[in-house]
Amino acid sequence: MRRLMLWWAVVAVLAATPLCAEEAGAILGVWATDPDDEGGQAHVEISAVGDRFAGTIVWLEEPEYLPGDPDGEAGTPKIDTENPDPALRTRPILGMLIMEGFVYDGDGTWHEGTIYDANNGKTYRCKMRLDGRDTLKVRGFIGFSMIGRTEIWTRVVKEG
Repeated sequence: MRRLMLWWAVVAVLAATPLCAEEAGAILGVWATDPDDEGGQAHVEISAVGDRFAGTIVWLEEPEYLPGDPDGEAGTPKIDTENPDPALRTRPILGMLIMEGFVYDGDGTWHEGTIYDANNGKTYRCKMRLDGRDTLKVRGFIGFSMIGRTEIWTRVVKEG
C-alpha cells in the first residue's frame, strides 16, 4: 500500500511540473516600460536563462542623443553614462541586459532578481507580478519591498 501511495505521489509531482513551467513562462515576451519614465519608453524582452528569467532592452523611443543633450553628441547611440563602473560607461543602452536572476515562485510572482536603472546607474532588488495576461507590475527596491517603486509594464503585441 505504501508503494502505491508513493507511486501516486511521484506521478502527481511529475504531472504538475509542466503546469508550473508553463505558468513561469507567462512573462516571456516583449514588454513596454512606463511611457512616463525618465528617459522615455523602452521595450524589454524577457527570456528564460536556464531556470531563471532575464530582460534585455530591445527598443528605445529615443535610441540616440538629441541636439543639446549634455550626456552625448546628437545622433549618436545612447550609452550607459551613469554606470558606477567607468569601464561600462561606453556600452550602448540598446541591447543592454537590465534584469536578471528572476525565479518563479509558483504563486504568480517572480522574485530574487535585480533590475538596473540606466538613468541613475543603480541596481535594485526586484520582483514582478502579472496582473492579467498583458500587464506586469515591476517593483524595484532597496532592502525590502516596502521601500521601492512599482512600474506598470504592458505586453507588446506583434502586429500581423
